[in-house]
Amino acid sequence: MKAWLYKVRTPNREKLSAQIAYSILILLLGITLGIFSKWLDNTGINDAIWWQRILGTIDLGNVFSEFAIWLFIALAISVYCSSPLRAGLNVFLFFAGMCTSYHLYTIMFAGFNPDSYMMIWYGITLLSPVLAFICWFGKGKTKTSLIIDILILAVMMSVCFSIGFWYFYITRIINVIIFIGSVVIMYSGPKQTVISLLGAVVLSYAFRMFI
Repeated sequence: MKAWLYKVRTPNREKLSAQIAYSILILLLGITLGIFSKWLDNTGINDAIWWQRILGTIDLGNVFSEFAIWLFIALAISVYCSSPLRAGLNVFLFFAGMCTSYHLYTIMFAGFNPDSYMMIWYGITLLSPVLAFICWFGKGKTKTSLIIDILILAVMMSVCFSIGFWYFYITRIINVIIFIGSVVIMYSGPKQTVISLLGAVVLSYAFRMFI
């Protein structure tokens, strides 16, 4: 099984010190973004203050309250890790840091405990290592990688856009940027990218029809 997986994509060697440092940085990133996203929820936008006006213009508070940005960050972390096991570990650390800091910040500074809501995110955190392990192999150039690419881009298309049987709406410009960023991250060649995009379009519409 291991030999077959490594034919899909071969892990890179990385010093242990570099692995530890990278994992710590990923954990700190998750903690920081968890606090930042909850801070955005609690901040009233004042257009008279230039930097708050920018936040309001790009609607950053709502962006961080949706799945697209979090899935994009997790995808980037997993794909650029040195191995699938490292991908699973680092994505788990990212979500664990984000969820914990978001939850504690809410309790300490917002004055309530969103435990039922956070259970959803803790469930995603527990599932994230498996998904990150799979996503890591999507960066290869095999048929298996192509299937994974299609699944990844279909999910990203579903969370970035409003899709129905007869319609396709762009909800936010930043979601277009997130989707394009996902395509760039998964790029393994022009042919595979075109096939992945076409397959993702078909599959994302199927998601909306049957799920």
